[in-house]
Amino acid sequence: MAVALRCARLVDVEAGAVLSDRTVIVEGERIVAVRPGSEPVPEGTRLVDLGEATLAPGLVDLHTHLVGPPGCGDFMEELRQSGAQLALDGVAHARDTLNAGFTTVRDLGTFHAFVDVALRDAIDNGIVPGPRMAVAGAFVGVSTGGGMIVGLAPGIELPQQYRLGAVRDVPDVRERVREILTGGADVIKLIATGAVLTPGTVPGAPELREEQIRAAVEEAQWYGAYVAAHAHGTEGIKWAIRAGVRSIEHGTELDDECIALMLEHGTYLSADIWWSDWLVEHPEQFDDEQRAKNDAATERQRQSFRKAVRAGVRIGFGTDAGCFPHGLQTRQLATMCEWGMTPLQALRAATLTSAECMGWEDRIGSVTPGKYADLIAVTGDPEDLASFNDVRFVMKGGEIFRNDLPEGPASR
Repeated sequence: MAVALRCARLVDVEAGAVLSDRTVIVEGERIVAVRPGSEPVPEGTRLVDLGEATLAPGLVDLHTHLVGPPGCGDFMEELRQSGAQLALDGVAHARDTLNAGFTTVRDLGTFHAFVDVALRDAIDNGIVPGPRMAVAGAFVGVSTGGGMIVGLAPGIELPQQYRLGAVRDVPDVRERVREILTGGADVIKLIATGAVLTPGTVPGAPELREEQIRAAVEEAQWYGAYVAAHAHGTEGIKWAIRAGVRSIEHGTELDDECIALMLEHGTYLSADIWWSDWLVEHPEQFDDEQRAKNDAATERQRQSFRKAVRAGVRIGFGTDAGCFPHGLQTRQLATMCEWGMTPLQALRAATLTSAECMGWEDRIGSVTPGKYADLIAVTGDPEDLASFNDVRFVMKGGEIFRNDLPEGPASR
């Protein structure tokens, strides 16, 4: 049966406007029409009246880690859980993410290779609820770098599934990329520089050379895939952009040349500019090195974000969820406004621009006929982005997963 969702307001991210009194008609998985709320719904259509709520496209998070213990303060926690435990925890994380209004995520790497592939497939097959997922399968980087479990005593070897993406040279990169993509990944995640949370690494220091990054991009293209590059430091960011990556993750130290290169190449920025606040509020979960590196990076990253906004860089919405508990990602919307975006620009970043970054703009990212019926609703003023911290209605692919709104007078 077709469903009609009537709402007091609709966020049109394509036009950058909030429309009053609209009805969205859904048949099966897809949106088939958007019309004024005053028009009668088609015969035989179930009407769901959302009352005074605001309807918006399902949100997209470009940078999550649904597999693994949330918090990331102690990397050794990964080794205390089996692959089965990690997968089952991922089921809970996926549910929390969907309930928070994120109907799509790009899941960028897991220490235990391919558990994310299994989670994605379980969601796609209807076994467990969760967002649509594009997954990375494993991190690709140097063996002592930001994407690896480090700090073990000399002579202790990790199982192969925790070292699948470790590379030394260009041939290694090509082989690992092919192995990860044939193993079921959708996107390649490179660790181009050091990381804030990985012990002993320096966030500003390059870890993969430009020729290695270019090799990954070339191999991914043969499989119809692309590369997202974790990159904090300026030189590593430039190498990654020149090599052709789709997106820069974090982007902490953008200089003017970085910005110019991103504009020239059409590179997307996915900057997790909120979660450091969570780290500061929960210092007991992190060690002295992690806190110090976070303190050094936060202001620089936010200034880089502001510079990118002003320059017109393509900015998506990536939060690094998993470094903090899943389901809190919408807190970043307000932070994006504090550092240069308008509310509607932030919502577009978290919907249509992120869909474009994934190459999925033909199926998600706006309330448009022909796209998947991925829709959420909130109460309150949609330009007060705090309202998105309390999503009350979630539909994914035409199926209602959550509805905590009071029934409107016309629901039947």
